[in-house]
Amino acid sequence: MRRERVVIMGAAGRDFHNFNVCFRDDPGVRVVAFTAAQIPFITDRRYPPALAGKLYPKGIPVVDEADLAELIIRQRVDRVVFAYSDISYAELMHRASLVLAQGAQFSLLGPSTTMLRSKRPVISVCAVRTGCGKSQVTRYLCGILQERKVKPVVVRHPMPYGDLTGQEVERFAHMEDLALYRCSIEEREEFEPLIRSGAVVYAGVDYAKILARAEREGEVILWDGGNNDFPFFVPDLEITIVDPLRSGDETAYYPGEVNLRRAAVVVINKSNTVVGAVCDRLEEKVSEMNPTARVVRTASEIRVSDPDAVRGRSVLVIEDGPSITHGGLTSGAGYAAAQEFKAREIVDPRPYAVGSISETYRRYPHMNLVLPAMGYSDRQVEELRRTIELTPCDLVVSATPIDLRRLMPISKPVVRVSYDISEQPGEPLKKILLRFLAEKGQ
Repeated sequence: MRRERVVIMGAAGRDFHNFNVCFRDDPGVRVVAFTAAQIPFITDRRYPPALAGKLYPKGIPVVDEADLAELIIRQRVDRVVFAYSDISYAELMHRASLVLAQGAQFSLLGPSTTMLRSKRPVISVCAVRTGCGKSQVTRYLCGILQERKVKPVVVRHPMPYGDLTGQEVERFAHMEDLALYRCSIEEREEFEPLIRSGAVVYAGVDYAKILARAEREGEVILWDGGNNDFPFFVPDLEITIVDPLRSGDETAYYPGEVNLRRAAVVVINKSNTVVGAVCDRLEEKVSEMNPTARVVRTASEIRVSDPDAVRGRSVLVIEDGPSITHGGLTSGAGYAAAQEFKAREIVDPRPYAVGSISETYRRYPHMNLVLPAMGYSDRQVEELRRTIELTPCDLVVSATPIDLRRLMPISKPVVRVSYDISEQPGEPLKKILLRFLAEKGQ
């Protein structure tokens, strides 16, 4: 029999997971390539034989998504499997139309096909868009579990942008582990705050092996979703975050709406950043889409390391990268802090951007007077540093969750911005978690 010829469209995350779970050992399928999008510097490499399995002794090439149409024709592709997230329905269907126009099938793989089942209780924290505040909620839940003397292990959505073989199973418990795995700035933004809180974090490529390791170490598995993807593990408690600053996006992006419709708990985060009527309308919309979900509201509280330093100064604002690139936010907590604490001027860094940082502005023109903390390679980290140095300002207001000075010398003074959730009176989210633990005998 002729093997079905498949291409998996991805962004170095779900694409590899879907392959591992659904295709790796299927003799009726030949995956001829992965395509890559969203993340820079992840093409022109191979999914290695050590991970691809015995059916792929030479591994599988990873090519730029821009080459997809030609690839379908050249490789006589039967089916293209879409496997990344945080994409508008319009963009998703443009990609489907391109595939169908070449004569191939276009498909999506659902949760029941791709989720692994755990022996431990699993709590998933997902969202309808990048930048809703998943990490804040995950840290909050970790703190509650630790207070209860229940050991959580966080498993993070994959970000394997380097040596895939070396990243098959990654365990982060100490800051030194970030250097061990040559983490990008995006990875550090996710892992550092959890490590500082005392949590153990797993990530990588092979999530069956990761789950087995996490189960041996933790009493509860916390799935910390990336982009707005749905979990890789079957959740026992499914939490989805929505963002009132982007009201309407919850039903306009894939697979964020999947998360919304599946959720047992929907958290309206950043409720303190909008008037109450916005959250009221969003809550009504959530209830229409998912009538059985419990809806709670949380505030996203900003803290600044030295508020007085901001007042009256000319500042460069640096934001968490993914939230304001493919997450679509025009700005974030850094910009809000600069305004709240009365900076004299927020300097536009775009005229001073260097190399790939300048290309990022061309690709994401919606960004407003902020510098995304891009650092997917050593070269890009250096280009970020040069952009910071070239931008004329008195002060850097940095809202990335990491201290950039650990990665690069910055000659200007830096004020750091952090953010955590706070609950409404009665702590409804905490009560939901405690009830869940009681039901699980924890």
